Amino acid sequence: MDKIWWNEQWMGWPVDDSYKLSSNVEDAPKLQGHLLLIVGELDTNVDPASTTQVVGALQRANKTFDFMPIIGTGHGAAEPPTGSRLRMEFLVHHLRP
Repeated sequence: MDKIWWNEQWMGWPVDDSYKLSSNVEDAPKLQGHLLLIVGELDTNVDPASTTQVVGALQRANKTFDFMPIIGTGHGAAEPPTGSRLRMEFLVHHLRP
């Protein structure tokens, strides 16, 4: 779903199994520990559908995770106040002894 040309400059062409082997969708069942996904609703750099594909894979794998779409934001949604606060609260909750 990401920029069509981006992956090929690093992973080569033609498309082979390396794409599937590096997919977060494919790896979702292997998740261990805590996960927070934050995505900007208006991201024009990475389509938010990429994140929702991972969310769907995590749900199918019956994984527990936190997901927060930030409405009205683009790429870098974790940087404005709402995303930054969510990230900080998540880290404090899961890392504080």
